[in-house]
Parts: sequence; structure tokens; C-alpha cells
Amino acid sequence: MVPTQPQPLPPSGIPSVTGGLVVGVDNEMMVKIELEHMFDKMRVVRAFVFDVDGVLTNNELLVTEAGEYLRTMHVRDGQALKWAMAAGYPIAFITGGTSEGVKKRITQHLGISEYYSGVSDKTVAFQSFMQRTGIFSTEICYMGDDLPDIPPMRKSALACCPADAVPEVMAVCDYISPLPGGACCVRDVLEKVMKIQGKWPKY
Repeated sequence: MVPTQPQPLPPSGIPSVTGGLVVGVDNEMMVKIELEHMFDKMRVVRAFVFDVDGVLTNNELLVTEAGEYLRTMHVRDGQALKWAMAAGYPIAFITGGTSEGVKKRITQHLGISEYYSGVSDKTVAFQSFMQRTGIFSTEICYMGDDLPDIPPMRKSALACCPADAVPEVMAVCDYISPLPGGACCVRDVLEKVMKIQGKWPKY
């Protein structure tokens, strides 16, 4: 039965977007309202903030005999980041790690200057990014996968995570990518937001 009264907007993280709700006649209206709510959030995004390990990478480390830690990143994520920057979106990465290789990839190869590493409290770096760019938290899309990402996620307009994020992160997300960390989940989020705003490139 279709409700006759206007329904309140659902909170972030309810199962229709997070993957657990079966769409049917009893919840069709709720799903529709929630998706419209999420699309509205995507429309206001002016900047992106990402975690590194578990988002840009697959959360695994290859340890060499010399004691170095190696990570893998998907080139399509990198290409989408370049398109987003060309479209005028400020982008930041906030990570607890201190890898020089990751820093070089993000800052030199991708040209992203807002790179915060060795961060224990991500809210501090998040606030620094806002001060440096003049962007409000209500205009930011934040994507993370683990507990330290939750505080800035709660402040953001659009909270996103990969498919393999921890359950606590999934519970506060507006959008959960069907793709895991390091496998184009970054591109997935960038593409959806940019297409809704008419900024995704056309060839």
C-alpha cells in the first residue's frame, strides 16, 4: 500500500543503499525517497576527501625482504581523480600512513597538493583542508573504510565507503560502492557525483 502522507527523509546508512534491503511493494516508497535524498547530497558536493589504505589501495601490504611496504593502486582511479581536478574540484587525501611512494604517486604523479600523512586524528586534517580551500563540510564528499574515518564522515555532506569497509563505517554511509578498496571505488564515487552534476567527461 502506497503511503498517502509525505514520508520523512531516512537517515544515512539504511539498508536500501547499503545493500541489504530487498525492494518490494512494502518499501518501494522508502527506497525512492532515500535515493532522491542521496542524489540531492551528490548535487551539493564541491570537493572530495579520501582515505588511502583500503580506499585508494586494497588494504594489503607486500613486505619485501628489505622491509619495504608495497601497495597497489588502480590506474582508473588515478584517471578519474585527474578528471575531477580538471573539472575544478579540490581533492585531499588523509592517511595515517607515511609511505613516501604513496606520497609521490598522489602529489607528483596525480598533482594533488592536499595530502595529509601520518595523521592520527583525521578531523584535524579535515578542518585544515576546509580552511585552506574555503570549502564547507556540507559541500564535501568523504570516502573512508575504517574507524578513524568516521568523525569526518559524520561532518560531510556525502559519506561513502568501499564494499569491504568495516561494518561501523557502512552504518554511517550515504553510499556504499559495490567495488572494494583499490578496485575503482574512488572512480565509482567520482563518476556518480560528476555525472549528476554534468561534469563527467565525454568522448
